[in-house]
Amino acid sequence: MLTHQVNPPVDSLVLYKIRPARVVSLGDKIEIELSGGCKRVRPKDIELLHSGPLRSLAELVPQTGEFMAAWELLEGTETTLQELTELAFDAFTPVTAWATWQQVAEGLYFTGQPQAIEVRTREFIERERAEREAKAAAERDWQAFVARMTAAQPTAEDAPRLTEVERLALGQIEHSRVLETLNYAQTPSSAQRMLVKVGYWSPRHNPHSRRYGVPLTDPDLPVPNLPNEERVDFTHLAAYAIDDEGNQDPDDAISVDGDRLWVHVADVAALIAPDSAIDREARARGANLYLPEGVINMLPAAVTEQLGLGLQPISPALSFGFRCDAAGELSDIEICRSWVRVERVSYEAAELRLHELPLAEMHAITNRFRARRVAAGATSLELPDVSIRVIDGEICIRPLPKLNSRGLVMDAMLMAGEAVARRCVELALSIPFATQLAPDGGVEATDLAGMFARRRYFKPTRLSIEPEPHAGSGLMLYTRAISPLRRYSDLLVHQQLRAWLTEQTPLTAQQIMERSGEADLATVAIRRSERFSNQHWKLLFLQENPDWRGEGVVVGLEERKVVVLIPTLALETRIRTREDMALNQVLQLAVTEVDVADLTVIFRILS
Repeated sequence: MLTHQVNPPVDSLVLYKIRPARVVSLGDKIEIELSGGCKRVRPKDIELLHSGPLRSLAELVPQTGEFMAAWELLEGTETTLQELTELAFDAFTPVTAWATWQQVAEGLYFTGQPQAIEVRTREFIERERAEREAKAAAERDWQAFVARMTAAQPTAEDAPRLTEVERLALGQIEHSRVLETLNYAQTPSSAQRMLVKVGYWSPRHNPHSRRYGVPLTDPDLPVPNLPNEERVDFTHLAAYAIDDEGNQDPDDAISVDGDRLWVHVADVAALIAPDSAIDREARARGANLYLPEGVINMLPAAVTEQLGLGLQPISPALSFGFRCDAAGELSDIEICRSWVRVERVSYEAAELRLHELPLAEMHAITNRFRARRVAAGATSLELPDVSIRVIDGEICIRPLPKLNSRGLVMDAMLMAGEAVARRCVELALSIPFATQLAPDGGVEATDLAGMFARRRYFKPTRLSIEPEPHAGSGLMLYTRAISPLRRYSDLLVHQQLRAWLTEQTPLTAQQIMERSGEADLATVAIRRSERFSNQHWKLLFLQENPDWRGEGVVVGLEERKVVVLIPTLALETRIRTREDMALNQVLQLAVTEVDVADLTVIFRILS
């Protein structure tokens, strides 16, 4: 601030920051009177407005002057506080000087310092007034919006502002003015909570897929017709596509022909050529997205309609045949294009028919294979699992029971994976092998707590162009080849096999590595979306059923806490307790609090 008088006289009117002040006394510092009391300041901290005398700040009462006349006379020029005051009031006193300075400070018609006041032009004033009116209207609109949000009564016009909050809830931005104004934390879960509270999102809204950026609609691309080519006719064999009830993309089936087991897989590579538009889209997605609300396919729906085994009276397949000796070793591996007639069967229905032919024969073959795997160190963690689906608005959580039919299908698919991997090695055909290092600790266990602890030592399955063991399966060679409708890496294997069968040039090892890597990266987002979406719907189920009661099993002991697994929900939780607990102890639980946005739930132990 400029200093025009080092020592303003006592009783003069000065400006301290933006407030009027009266000089009380002079010295090394100047004592001034403010509306709240006296203060000692440096000379450079104040600006002289009038030399006085001003006996009290109470004298500075509002005044009405001829400011418009003064402005018209001086428009576009420069003046001083004294000249402007005399034009507006015909007198320059502390009271009129302060009234004039308030007009200058308002900044519409005049601006500047006491000794150099700029008089605004008409064009500037009209523009400034319009801007101020617009700003005032915007502030009124903002305050009305805040009031509606506080009352949780949004209107259609609030959607653009709430879109900002939605973007933060989806992890697309890190700051929202709306959340800040309403005193919410700048976090996705807090934004979700706010959107639910005001009714912009329903309490059931699942944000997790959008948070991870995964597509939420099937690809909309033209699908070619199935080529007219020679296929082996297996329609005389009973073939069973065994899967969970309600499955919509059956891509594998099993049949037996004498001592030879056949695993038939949807012949997706017959329609999806490498680097076609559908192939590139599938690669970018990586896999199907399985949500409780429904399935988002990596391939156009028309592909599943044409190729899903059992969806048509006769289905085209890529069939893998092999024999399995008494020691569980595979031999006489055969791969061919085929026609199959498939019956779709649920795991529960297949369980009731395992003693019947031909399922009994299949079971005997896969049991020999399983015995070999177990002897080779295969590990099976039989932790609770559930199916979560939202059907006609109802959240259905169904525990998946341990069934021999599931074991039959799993082993048949592992047999196919080993057979294909071995054949590709023999043919020097590059494919993405599924590999897994052995656990680096833990011991085999059959109880729930033991298996829960053992899980921590397991290494993830990796895709590699090098044929290495898959420790968890007990196999020296393995690839995933039975789900080309669901996983891009399986489709890659099929495309390589088709290139061999049709005597075309297969993809190089480098191409396989790049494509499987791209798909694997996309699959990470898919799996996270599925995991958090499942948790979302589990917690909604508990929130909507506050009287829920159930059993939990203690699977871990921590300081003042126990880790509990709830089998009927496949839900892990931690519960505070002062009592000593034992591993595998069964507890009766009830729900205390559920926070869907934070994906947290608190249980209490019933006495």
